[in-house]
Amino acid sequence: MRQRKAKKRPVAKPAATAKKPWGGRFTEATNALVEEFTASIPYDWRLYAYDIAGSIAHAAMLGETGIISDREARKIIAGLKDILKEIGAGRFPFRTELEDIHMNIEHRLIRKIGPVGGKLHTARSRNDQVALDIRMYVRDEILKLRELLLGLERTIVDLAVREQDTVMPGYTHLQRAQPVLFGHHLLAYYEMFERDRGRLLDCYRRVNILPLGSGALAGTVLPIDRKFVANILGFDGLSENSLDAVSDRDFAVEFVAACSQIMIHISRMAEELVLWSSAEFGFITIADAFTTGSSIMPQKKNPDVAELSRGKTGRVVGSLMALLTILKGLPLAYNRDMQEDKEPLFDAADTVSATVEVVAAMLNSVTVHRGAMRHAAEDGFITATDLADYLVRKGLPFRQAHEVVGRAVLRAIELECGLMDLSLAEYRKLSPLIRNDVYKALSVEASVGRRTSAGGTAPANVRSRLAQLKKLLPSSGPARAGR
Repeated sequence: MRQRKAKKRPVAKPAATAKKPWGGRFTEATNALVEEFTASIPYDWRLYAYDIAGSIAHAAMLGETGIISDREARKIIAGLKDILKEIGAGRFPFRTELEDIHMNIEHRLIRKIGPVGGKLHTARSRNDQVALDIRMYVRDEILKLRELLLGLERTIVDLAVREQDTVMPGYTHLQRAQPVLFGHHLLAYYEMFERDRGRLLDCYRRVNILPLGSGALAGTVLPIDRKFVANILGFDGLSENSLDAVSDRDFAVEFVAACSQIMIHISRMAEELVLWSSAEFGFITIADAFTTGSSIMPQKKNPDVAELSRGKTGRVVGSLMALLTILKGLPLAYNRDMQEDKEPLFDAADTVSATVEVVAAMLNSVTVHRGAMRHAAEDGFITATDLADYLVRKGLPFRQAHEVVGRAVLRAIELECGLMDLSLAEYRKLSPLIRNDVYKALSVEASVGRRTSAGGTAPANVRSRLAQLKKLLPSSGPARAGR
């Protein structure tokens, strides 16, 4: 049921005297303000393909079980297929007074094929119908988003391959800490996004449960075949409790939570791209196609795509908060509050998909300034931990080694030099364990090369991990030169 990104559909204004499908016990027409306030068709129209697919499966089941005749089932299915074409072609007359996508389609079906269209709603409620539609929608969004994340992962791996030997400073507290390989740094984001793909897959298993057949809340007295419907629609199992099935939106919360986590990871990456592209860092240049200018300062080149990606994270997290708040105090089973689940769900899905796609394209446009990274990695004290490890290998307890190195850093600051520039005599004043071989331990190459523990930044580790990933992820595109 994959759909193109939806645009807002025109919806007809309500007619104050319109007859409601549920209006038998009412003596007054619905107030026009209420029509506008309660209608969900301005946004839930985009579920039309799922609603029709579910209705076709339901009609087929009604015919298969003899609840309606085969002829009636075929007529209903043909009418639904015609409506699907009408909506796809933009010819469908959406009406606000019909409230939602379900009643709009049912009303149109009855107009097209006559009273037999009214049999479609046999043995179901809008409660289990909308639960079905949303599950089918989320199911497709999960598959789409996993594919987009895979594209982002390919871009990350391709860039990591190109920069696997590029040395940069690793940071803690945004202070230079220890040298790492840029390829290793990039692969940290691969791990984040791969966990995100795993979360989506795990969510999919809970999404892919059929709620249809639960009725309004208690099931049905009619001899329906839920497994028949599940097989047609590709569901792995059936909901076990009708009350839970119509009131459950855990799967939507879980999906938007996964979207929020993806956006948090994107936001962290975007923040680094913003920093790295600044004159203060100068580590990368983002291509002009993914930046914008200033209306007043001609020299400016702003990383707006990265900044907006960071900013849109709040929007998706806000959708998660909205869903949680909608559900937090609801009694069983269905309540109209749950109509408010769709807009945050749709917005989160649209936002995260668009962001992942544009960030992958932007990252592929980046030019890496290897010299600037290398220069920053040659900070005078960035291999201080290596000096402590050197003393540990000589037999000094680490805590004592830490103190010796701290005094060495202090002495270097006093002499306005780096650790590599301190004389052996100065080092010998601090510890008799220090010999002439200390300078080999203090080079950036030695620091990176010795970190061979599993998951460490050593070149051999990075090459090995990249080799694994290249087998899993074919190249996403041509390389861009670093400089």
